[in-house]
Amino acid sequence: MKTSIQIEVPGGAGRVLLHACCAPCSSAIVECLMERGIRPVIFYSNSNIYPFEEYGHRLNECVRYARKWGIEIVDDDYDHAAWSVCAQGLEHEPERGGRCLQCFKFRLLRAARYASENGFSVLATTLASSRWKSLEQVNEAGRWACSQVSGITWWEQNWRRGGLQERRNAIIKEENFYNQLYCGCEFSQRK
Repeated sequence: MKTSIQIEVPGGAGRVLLHACCAPCSSAIVECLMERGIRPVIFYSNSNIYPFEEYGHRLNECVRYARKWGIEIVDDDYDHAAWSVCAQGLEHEPERGGRCLQCFKFRLLRAARYASENGFSVLATTLASSRWKSLEQVNEAGRWACSQVSGITWWEQNWRRGGLQERRNAIIKEENFYNQLYCGCEFSQRK
């Protein structure tokens, strides 16, 4: 199943740092980039995920998928205590509320710093593929994170269009991915 999405990497970069939240959200994006000759390096930075066992389970699925494509994956330091500071006072916010924006900023700033320190010029995220996330919040956080370091451009791409959402769903079944039932933080587990 081919996707029809048209993509244009800022500055024509052939290599992109792709912040990844999980394998299901990464799957169609990685496939799309690789099929178009764009090489992503996955940056798994998700200190929001709780408990740590859940973090490991999601990381292992990302590693498995990255190996399938022969691409590098970087596991950022897990620091739930530092993440909790950014969420402090926002514990009762609903999903897509102020806590999510701060969470995105925390994670994408870490990604932007890594990109800056490791020769990348473009940063994107798989957070933009989930229909459960606010695309506006994701892009606001990404633009902000990239403005905090020099030489990094935020790639504002809607990864939900052009058949990618449908392809994502198909890959989840093909790969038999563990597909989590909550965003990741302990507050997103609330009903």
